[in-house]
Amino acid sequence: MAEQVFPTKGNLIKVKRSLQQARQGYDLMDRKRNVLIREMVALADNSKEIRNNIEKAYEEAYAALRNANMTLGSVSTLSKFVPEETGLALSSRSVMGVELPTVTLEKQPPGLKYDTITTNSYLDIAYIKFNEVKYLTALLAEIDNGVFRLANSIKKTQKRANALKNIMIPKFEEQVRFISNSLEEKEREEFSRQKVIKSTKLKKEQYARLKALAQENTVK
Repeated sequence: MAEQVFPTKGNLIKVKRSLQQARQGYDLMDRKRNVLIREMVALADNSKEIRNNIEKAYEEAYAALRNANMTLGSVSTLSKFVPEETGLALSSRSVMGVELPTVTLEKQPPGLKYDTITTNSYLDIAYIKFNEVKYLTALLAEIDNGVFRLANSIKKTQKRANALKNIMIPKFEEQVRFISNSLEEKEREEFSRQKVIKSTKLKKEQYARLKALAQENTVK
């Protein structure tokens, strides 16, 4: 049963305004949800492509690393020549109020820091491929985090849209019907009352005229 409100014209105007705002809110939530879903689907497609590229790059990198280990012996001591990454930067962009991370990793030529005379091309390929994986991983982290945030926002938006559609809008519609019906009933009652008053007034006037006429005839 809808929440009852006192049936006045002021309340009717107020409830109609609330109903209009609820409908507009639902439309906004619905549009926001659709935009977020499109954005999430686009990111998910990119994520799938990047994952495939990462898997391929890792496969090639580990194959080259195995060949390097077989031809050069253990190359783990050369890891100290891999420079520490300091070019990672984080920012964000907004999509319908949802802050999505932007990961920027400045691309630089993979300068070889070890002695190329005592190594071979297998190690060079492994170094280059692992360097490629680094950039792909940064991009994938950006996309996956964005998908996670969008999914959470879509869930919240859907919940709010459902609350407006299934709870608030029906409640306000029921209140509008209740107040409108009550006011119409009051108007019908007032109309009937006015008719009774008018009829009674006419009867009194007729009685007064007849009484006055009777008195005149008596005097004559």
